[in-house]
Amino acid sequence: MSRCLALIALLLAVSSAQAQKAEEMGTPEQRQACSHDVGRYCKMVKPEEGPFAYLACLQKNREKLRPQCLKVIEGGG
Repeated sequence: MSRCLALIALLLAVSSAQAQKAEEMGTPEQRQACSHDVGRYCKMVKPEEGPFAYLACLQKNREKLRPQCLKVIEGGG
């Protein structure tokens, strides 16, 4: 459950980094794992859509994700 919450926080932070402090953007490992994929595949997602929109976008693009992001989504990282 805590990994899911951390991932949600990460995804929200990636899209609205200017609006949040660095310590609220998930762990450095989470940011490193998925920020590239969020930026590449989820540009159309708006921060006001919420963190689940980012997670849904990543799930939709699951086959294209880098292994480290996929690992975080699956709860292994």
